[in-house]
Amino acid sequence: MNWRPLSLALTLGASGGTVFFLADLPLPWMLGAMTTCIIAALSGLRPAMSSPLRAAMLAVLGVMLGSAFTPQLLQQAAGWSLSLSALFLSMAAATVLVMAYLRRFAGMNLPTAYFAAAPGGVNEMVVTGGAMGGDERSIALIHFLRILFIVFTIPFGFRLITGVHGAPMSRSMGSLADLALIDAALLLACAIGGALAGRLLRFPAATLTGPMAASSVIHVLGLTASHPPAELVIAAQVITGAGLGCRMVGLSWRHLVETARIAMGSTMILITISAGLAAILARAADLPFSLLLLAFVPGGIAEMCLIALALGQDVAFVSTHHVLRVILVIACAPLAFRLFKPWFRP
Repeated sequence: MNWRPLSLALTLGASGGTVFFLADLPLPWMLGAMTTCIIAALSGLRPAMSSPLRAAMLAVLGVMLGSAFTPQLLQQAAGWSLSLSALFLSMAAATVLVMAYLRRFAGMNLPTAYFAAAPGGVNEMVVTGGAMGGDERSIALIHFLRILFIVFTIPFGFRLITGVHGAPMSRSMGSLADLALIDAALLLACAIGGALAGRLLRFPAATLTGPMAASSVIHVLGLTASHPPAELVIAAQVITGAGLGCRMVGLSWRHLVETARIAMGSTMILITISAGLAAILARAADLPFSLLLLAFVPGGIAEMCLIALALGQDVAFVSTHHVLRVILVIACAPLAFRLFKPWFRP
């Protein structure tokens, strides 16, 4: 890979993260990095993110997410059954409503609208949708903008509504200097071994969910109570955010604005459904509305879990719901399209 575009992306990402951090904005390292790289990409620059580097940082985030699972958590997990069941209903409703919206207001054909509306599994939806007659570029762009809008609106909206700022990363994660050698070895083994196992077992987002599964096992067993250090998690956020921003390379401001108007409407449908369901379950399941909202809003797995971490919410609860959402979409969306396609107007 050419080092110049990568250096540009890292410099822009670190600069944007620092500005957002100094301005005390929510999720500063990821959102700041994403913002500067998006602006640069749309302005004609060509920052690029290394795929191996991004995969390594996703593994770090996976280990961090898995560290939220504790032996005590198993007793609480039984109380998640209602919200996990409701997740399936919200996904079905969201897919149908967003699909209808995209067909009516964007003029998309059936496969394009359907696979752009499915709330998760971006790569799988793009490939499957293209194979079934959809426009791969439109599907990919709608999904990317969905994640982008959700990642931006949820942290700011959460802070405005609740006033909660969350704990500093150094306090919740700990420092590299405090990490014992045996714990570091265990976490590294989870990152490498989990990523390899995830690929072999064909996990969705394997470089994230594989290490997350491995880390959750050793933490539930009580082999360690350590987290990846704050310095590494911050670096992972910068690289993840910059990587998202770099996906805008090749687009113009005009093209973005035209597509963003459609994507913003579909995103508002998703957020409204998620918020409505979270409000209902907050009463029925005696769980906080804010926690349920983070668990139901269909952003990216890594991004939504980072938001939960930054806002001081239950990361294990949020990550479990998002991993299940992506698995269900990948498993059910193509089958449901084949079964129900005759019911829809061509």
